[in-house]
Amino acid sequence: VVGINTAIFSPSGGSVGIAFDIPASTAKQVVQDLMKDGTVQRGWLGVEIQPVTSEIAESLGLKSDKGALVSSAQEDGPGKKAGITAGDVITQVDGKDVASPKELARLIGAYQPGKPVDVTLWRDGRSETVKVDLGTLPSSDRQASADQQPSAPPKADTLADLGLTVTRSDDGNGLVVTDVDPDSDAADRGIQPGDIITSVNSTEVNGTDDVTKAMADAVKSGRKAVLMQITRDDSNRFVALPVAKG
Repeated sequence: VVGINTAIFSPSGGSVGIAFDIPASTAKQVVQDLMKDGTVQRGWLGVEIQPVTSEIAESLGLKSDKGALVSSAQEDGPGKKAGITAGDVITQVDGKDVASPKELARLIGAYQPGKPVDVTLWRDGRSETVKVDLGTLPSSDRQASADQQPSAPPKADTLADLGLTVTRSDDGNGLVVTDVDPDSDAADRGIQPGDIITSVNSTEVNGTDDVTKAMADAVKSGRKAVLMQITRDDSNRFVALPVAKG
């Protein structure tokens, strides 16, 4: 047995011979857990992740686009307690390579809660390892806050090279995007008005000078892109934007 059927493709009410299953190895572990404990418990790292694109890899100095980029670490999660932060790229778990966010979820989910694991990260241009005591995967009862965007933003500044118009946020942390050039790389990558730029290449930004400096540092380091941390609706994501040389 290589798999257990879970669904059959029936577009018109009848089977067309295409079925979907889960690996037998996964089903075997689930059955063992149910027989032993009556429940299935999976390890929990407590981080939100996104894929590493080739442009993101370039902006971070990674040699390949493998791994899982941490967009945020949950406040009370095991990852944050171990020191994992937004902008880290998880490349290995207990010496096993992480090819993608899906692979990371599979690896972590296979461990029992409470299991200590070594998580290898790419951070600030070098690799380091932290030990994480995994937690129990919680039920999906996450609540979102309802912070309001400033109604009367201060004077706008432009980041012409990136096609963005920005203002400082009310609390002074980050830059609020007020306009995006529709023909820019920023627009192509989904940046939109209302987004808040909180960091560039892991450096906090509170003004356009901070962004300009981060871009100049990237060019000096031979990088072709910078990595922007974007906050939207209380969630984080990272966007790689190419920088012009010269």
